[in-house]
Amino acid sequence: MKLIGSYTSPYVRKISVILLEKDIPFEFVNDPPTSAGSKVTEFNPLGKVPALLTDEGEVFYDSPIIVQYLELLNIAPTLLPWEPLEALRVKQIAALADGVTDAAVALVLENRRDASQRNEQWLIRQRGKVLRGLDQLEKYASEGQRLNGESLNVADISVACTLGYLNFRHIAPGWCVERPTLIKLVERLFARESFARTRPS
Repeated sequence: MKLIGSYTSPYVRKISVILLEKDIPFEFVNDPPTSAGSKVTEFNPLGKVPALLTDEGEVFYDSPIIVQYLELLNIAPTLLPWEPLEALRVKQIAALADGVTDAAVALVLENRRDASQRNEQWLIRQRGKVLRGLDQLEKYASEGQRLNGESLNVADISVACTLGYLNFRHIAPGWCVERPTLIKLVERLFARESFARTRPS
């Protein structure tokens, strides 16, 4: 099995963490889509990572799809509830975390433009998404049911990868203010080997 991606992508990190947690052997192929000579489009016509190449030669792309595929392999630990509606609720939290990541990536890209060309209204809109998303994730984490519960799940992993990306790119540096439950969640998860091994440098 091969995971095609980049070391700094939070979406790729999520899949790497899941593969490590399930102890599934895989080869990591570092191929940032923006690099000259990237072959990502051979695996995903949208030119986005992650993409997963199975041992049978089938390709899955987009991290939620890859997560679903890995769960269908029935390899412990199970990271989604078996009950469909409860699984959907956990996936929604994971989707919210991904949405925060999407907004954070948009901020990174916009801030790379010359200051005179930046769209301030766009930046404000993306910051709003990040902060509102984090507020809701704090509520979910405080409830301790589908996020920050007793068993590790996809929502936990997605949120931790999102917060790791915010730290890595210095987006919303004050995110931890008044969000103590999220702080405790990531401190606990970042201590796991799967997160330590996938920390971007």
